[in-house]
Amino acid sequence: MLPTYNEAGTIKEVVHGVLASSQDADVLVVDDNSTDGTGAIADELAAESARVRVLHRPGKGGLGPAYIAGFGDGISRDYDALIEMDSDLSHDPADVARLIAGAADTDVVIGSRYVPGGATVNWSPSRRKLSRAGTAYAKLFLRLPLSDATSGFRCYRRAVIEAIPLNEIHSEGYAFQIEMAWRAWILGFRLGEIPIVFTERREGASKMSRTIVVEALAKVFRWGLLRRRPPARPHPQSVAAHRGMSG
Repeated sequence: MLPTYNEAGTIKEVVHGVLASSQDADVLVVDDNSTDGTGAIADELAAESARVRVLHRPGKGGLGPAYIAGFGDGISRDYDALIEMDSDLSHDPADVARLIAGAADTDVVIGSRYVPGGATVNWSPSRRKLSRAGTAYAKLFLRLPLSDATSGFRCYRRAVIEAIPLNEIHSEGYAFQIEMAWRAWILGFRLGEIPIVFTERREGASKMSRTIVVEALAKVFRWGLLRRRPPARPHPQSVAAHRGMSG
């Protein structure tokens, strides 16, 4: 799933890269009525390949709602797993195959910038500090066992998306990524991380804003007050339950 808003300069390269990375992956571009022609480019890509589809949304509705729309589309079409990925080449399309491979024994596979082998490229020290602080905050209040809770490059097995009440999720940005991982974790699904290199976008403008940061701070604090923890046994649909694994 590739959410887009004014990503005309990179969307072709990203889509072609994903298709080349794995024959098992199809692409859904979720375009929020881009003003730079991104939607039209996506339509051209869909006309060229049956593995590409486009979901046009009426306006700029935000990252969380775009992904939720993509989840609904993927579930309705019986996909086994759903991958979140940025459309600006911050995430390397070649890593899609690694996420898919990781889903063989993990319910939620997160591309982490902060496990050994992971890195960020062309980020300012302040941006890196903000990103790390987001995960530290989630660990403090939620006890979430992740090195990179805010990463937007991740793969969910179908069972996870079916178990999470998506109609209850109204988060954006950092908060959306944290909430999805947290909800999967407290339901008893298995989380895992693989190293990725995140490269700052080369075109366009970052969607990060103070509003997104404030939302994450407020919501994580509120979720933390619930003191939710995973059950003693894995979720019945977790790969851990099916294979007799713990975690």
